[in-house]
Amino acid sequence: MEIKCVKEVLLEGLQTALKTVSTKNVMPVLTGIRLTAKSSSEVELASTNMEMSLRLTLTGLIDGEGASVIPGRLLTDIVRSLPAGDVNINIQDGAGPAEVRSGGASFKINCLPAADFPVLPEMPAEDVFQVAAAPFVATISTVARAASRDETRPVLTGVLVKFDKESLKMVATDSYRLSVRETKVKSTLMEKKEVIVPRSSLEELARLGSAAGGETVRVGVVDGQVLFEAGRTLLASRLIEGQFPNYQQLLPDEFKYEVELDKEEILEVIGRIGLMAQKNAPLRMKFADGGLTVSARAPQVGEASESLAVPFKGEEIEIGFNAEFLREGIDSVDEDRLKLRIISPLKPGLIKGSADDFLYLVMPVRL
Repeated sequence: MEIKCVKEVLLEGLQTALKTVSTKNVMPVLTGIRLTAKSSSEVELASTNMEMSLRLTLTGLIDGEGASVIPGRLLTDIVRSLPAGDVNINIQDGAGPAEVRSGGASFKINCLPAADFPVLPEMPAEDVFQVAAAPFVATISTVARAASRDETRPVLTGVLVKFDKESLKMVATDSYRLSVRETKVKSTLMEKKEVIVPRSSLEELARLGSAAGGETVRVGVVDGQVLFEAGRTLLASRLIEGQFPNYQQLLPDEFKYEVELDKEEILEVIGRIGLMAQKNAPLRMKFADGGLTVSARAPQVGEASESLAVPFKGEEIEIGFNAEFLREGIDSVDEDRLKLRIISPLKPGLIKGSADDFLYLVMPVRL
């Protein structure tokens, strides 16, 4: 099998496939990318880490048939180093070696047989639906960042995704914050679906969806897996089993204070003052009539404060937040102005826009 492909096209495909190549040396074949001749003009790249798998099709000149697994990181680095122009990959048989040539440069890489590569899930023939790509990607970008990175509670490392015919809702929490967004978007779904998808899989889908530039994403759920097809790329991910927390119970019914803030202004202030919120020091927000003072104090580092005019009325109140969690919540609001609702210094604060389609609950830090 011989593959001839433009360097930029091949490199982009390899870099994408590399995202789901295993970084653990449990099975050597999982550190590779499988190249499969699909036709005289198409080659498929496939990779998996057993949690998530990815397949994409590239256009080139393909002579012969077959498939082989080539070490993913090494092949990507080699192609990246080659001069601009066509890259030729020649594989004598399924187990290699593979010869990579471009210009006067030539590399020989030991390969692994494609028969050792895991069988990857296929998009089911039935029960597949389409959803508009742009709002899907935007919802992921808003919510997924709030999912936990702590593997000791696997269900919190996922995002609850609720598909409906007229809307899409995503929920994520790491116990310190909660992000909920409901997006009005039409799909071809006939019945409601509810799944918990790993944060990393959705974030990868957001990158793929943005790069593909297509209008829709095809979605299929089968045998504990969810599959997303964007353009010529198919991403499959395991689903997380378990009971997602009842997030509705976490949202307070009433708040004592509500203040409207300019998004860009408060982000700039948090960015500056947050430089001093080191070593777990909280970002302090002190509200008084007509004003807000944002401050941070780390005993061994220093302190900073900044005041700005805000339309606050009521008793003076000071509350502390994790600076990064607060910044991410404010940044997720896609309006020029946002509302911050507060109950007390020991109760969570709520960040939202003018409507209730996005809610971000963040726990306070005791001062």
